[in-house]
Amino acid sequence: MPLRSTFTRFFQLEAASGLLLIAAAALALIINNSPLSYLYNGLLDVPVVAQIGALKIAKPLLLWINDGLMALFFLLIGLEVKREVVDGHLSKPSQIVLPGAAAIGGMVVPALIYWFLNKDNPAAVAGWAIPMATDIAFALGVLALLGKRVPVSLKLFLMTLAIIDDLGAIIVIALFYSGTLSSLSLGLAAACLLVLIAMNRLGVVKLGPYMVVGLILWVCVLKSGVHATLAGVTLALCIPLRTKNAEPSPLLSLEHALHPWVAYGILPLFAFANAGVSLAGVSLESFTHHVPMGIAVGLLVGKTLGVFGFAWVMIKAGMAALPAGANWGQVLGVAILCGIGFTMSLFVGSLAFVPGSSEYAGMDRMGILTGSILAALIGYGITALSSRKPAVA
Repeated sequence: MPLRSTFTRFFQLEAASGLLLIAAAALALIINNSPLSYLYNGLLDVPVVAQIGALKIAKPLLLWINDGLMALFFLLIGLEVKREVVDGHLSKPSQIVLPGAAAIGGMVVPALIYWFLNKDNPAAVAGWAIPMATDIAFALGVLALLGKRVPVSLKLFLMTLAIIDDLGAIIVIALFYSGTLSSLSLGLAAACLLVLIAMNRLGVVKLGPYMVVGLILWVCVLKSGVHATLAGVTLALCIPLRTKNAEPSPLLSLEHALHPWVAYGILPLFAFANAGVSLAGVSLESFTHHVPMGIAVGLLVGKTLGVFGFAWVMIKAGMAALPAGANWGQVLGVAILCGIGFTMSLFVGSLAFVPGSSEYAGMDRMGILTGSILAALIGYGITALSSRKPAVA
């Protein structure tokens, strides 16, 4: 399949998913601020138990979504990253200079802004990584509303930037948001990883064995103290992209199969489960407290300064060029759209401020929703204005 048609199909799927995310988040907000709020919270608190002999996993439904289903989301992210690094837009240094620099700026500046606003509060500082992430589906969904007025190169810039951004978020989660580690579980997880690598090197192309070992790996990582979703990324990196004979690519087959389930099922469900902020008792302090303010300002201002600023420096220094057919106003609009953190920000927030054990649990959602909504509206407006065709004299 030609690269352009592959990208077009991917973009259309991600854009539709972004619009569905908006609907799921809005529905959660409406239900949790209505007389049906008890049903919403009761559903997420339903205990779900899986047990085989002495092995028992007991979690409320919310954590099965966040730890279980989101592992499939990270599996898909890992597949996309591997494909892009081996055979796609991240395979050549010249292709990643601009989005790579913009992604780094978009991670560092928001984190610094949040840290500066919360540096005197050790408990609040734990949320420094929340405004670092970009929601690729949400951002592409907003950009899709502009249709053909936006050049494909600009959409590709946003997609590549967001993939690098997701990779950065994965590294941050692995390094800074793991719990107390279990040596036994880590050892078993390492054994699973060796088995996966061996299957890859031996030329195993059937997906079944990878998925079975991957499930065992997920359980081991879940019990190890490292966040379980990282098992999805690890599994993805071990699945072969190329085959020696004429067999279909296992990686491409799994990516193609997972994409609609993640885009239309898992991500909207995650948004519904995590975006239901109760507005009861909301006051000016709910927005001016340093935690939600740090997140909102980090997403809206930090992302804009980081992405646009680093991109501007790289282009002015002659190390990169503007995306073909794009102008500075469109790049600024996309930089603001990168402030739509949403899915990944909510996920990191659930790790930084664990519900039931942190006084800031839930407070982060107010900042995420505020910053993401403002970024979506302002980013769309600036990109639309910058994409208007000049009037014919």
